[in-house]
Amino acid sequence: MTGPASLVGASPRHVSLVALPDAAVSTLAGLFDVMNGVALMGLVAPGAPVPFHIEIVGEAVGALTLASGVPIDVQRAIDTIETSDIVIVPSVLLAAQGWEKGRYPHLVEWLRAMHERGAVLCSACSGVFLLAETGLFDGQEATVHFGYAQAFTTTYPAVSTHPERVLVIAGQHEELVSSGASMSWHDLALYLIARYAGATTAQEVARLFALQWHQDGLTPYLVFAAKTDHGDGEIQRAQQWLGEHFSLVHPVEAMIGHSSLAERTFKRRFVNATGLTPIAYVQRLRIEDAKRRLERTEASIEDISWRVGYEDSAFFRRLFKRTTGLAPSAYRRRFRIPDFARP
Repeated sequence: MTGPASLVGASPRHVSLVALPDAAVSTLAGLFDVMNGVALMGLVAPGAPVPFHIEIVGEAVGALTLASGVPIDVQRAIDTIETSDIVIVPSVLLAAQGWEKGRYPHLVEWLRAMHERGAVLCSACSGVFLLAETGLFDGQEATVHFGYAQAFTTTYPAVSTHPERVLVIAGQHEELVSSGASMSWHDLALYLIARYAGATTAQEVARLFALQWHQDGLTPYLVFAAKTDHGDGEIQRAQQWLGEHFSLVHPVEAMIGHSSLAERTFKRRFVNATGLTPIAYVQRLRIEDAKRRLERTEASIEDISWRVGYEDSAFFRRLFKRTTGLAPSAYRRRFRIPDFARP
């Protein structure tokens, strides 16, 4: 397999969209429509070949009920597919106990076979849980929905996981492609169209479907979830105190003063328990509170800076952008409810 530039114009490419009971109908159907958009929207000249031949594939032909209870028609059984240029596993819904390995041995073996025969393996969102079961991502980088990141790391510790990234393209021949949280399947579809049909075609599909690349990454969407299941009662009490008093002046010193530990011991145990230094932890709490205020209020950035604990609004702006990837004003534009949707 050669680099992406040399693939433009080599069409039609066979695309296998994998349907399995855990799959989300929105991702599977969305990928089908967008990647068919080149043909559906009349972007191909009369008589010219379309770039993709897309089939919904599964272990058996016929109706298959997906995770949301909606049935979808599997067009072709994987046993009848000897080769496929692109295989995409859509997002899946994980049960409360997480991803259970070994439920789809036939699919996993087929995915390995497709890879051996030159297929590009792609996942949308949490679909990487099934792809990683092949072992092909061991030692490679991947992305996954940030809500599933800890579960994925626990299940597949050999995979380097980057939930803040929209797309990760890995493998010796760029044949392992994963997309991040939820609607970043848009980026996956546009990337594949650009790779195989050209950037101009991808731009036109994006325009016609009103799709946007997540060029700022997924960091702005991440919500700080403090680690509290570490079993250190002293640090848990400190975290609870910080949750209500993070905006105070010198909160770290005050927190240590409320504990029964010496400063050095406290800081060491705090890092061991939470994975963050006390000041970094305070900063994360302050930024999360600032994010909610930017989303839900009309308060000025200077006022928000002061309310979360920073008298120097310039420092707050720099810290906010370093943490979220966006300036406070840009974050507000991205996430506040638009006027037309307000009660």
